[in-house]
Amino acid sequence: MKNNQQLANRFREVLLNGTWVANTNYKDQLENLPLQIAQTKMGDLNTIAILAQHIHYYIKGVSVVFKGGALEIKDAYSFNFQPMTSETEWKAFLTTLFKDAEEFATLVEQLPENNLNDPFTDKKYGTFQRNIEGMIEHCYYHLGQIVVIKKLIQQL
Repeated sequence: MKNNQQLANRFREVLLNGTWVANTNYKDQLENLPLQIAQTKMGDLNTIAILAQHIHYYIKGVSVVFKGGALEIKDAYSFNFQPMTSETEWKAFLTTLFKDAEEFATLVEQLPENNLNDPFTDKKYGTFQRNIEGMIEHCYYHLGQIVVIKKLIQQL
């Protein structure tokens, strides 16, 4: 299997269908989660909804680069989201998150193997491969937070 296909599969594991590393994934954790729980605040922690939107922000921003666009996302804006106001809005967001995650994985698969070591928009950001691996690691980091926050909420 080519490296880009392996990276795409690892990304799908954390977002859509895997259980190998964390024994869960975003889709398993979020798909049937009510908005009320997703927006429950636990101390000074981010809510589950904010963490999901944060990950989506990066998926969308990096996908633009894979499509030939500029890197326009900024860390400073990556947690700035308005609370959702309805279950319908939450479900629509989740549908978009999972659709965009699959698109991201497809873009990784379509990236020519010889481009994995090319600079990602600028040498200071490393290579495409480093950014894809960083995205996977970033997703796992926040997935762990989501799992812990859900457990804390269940103890209320």
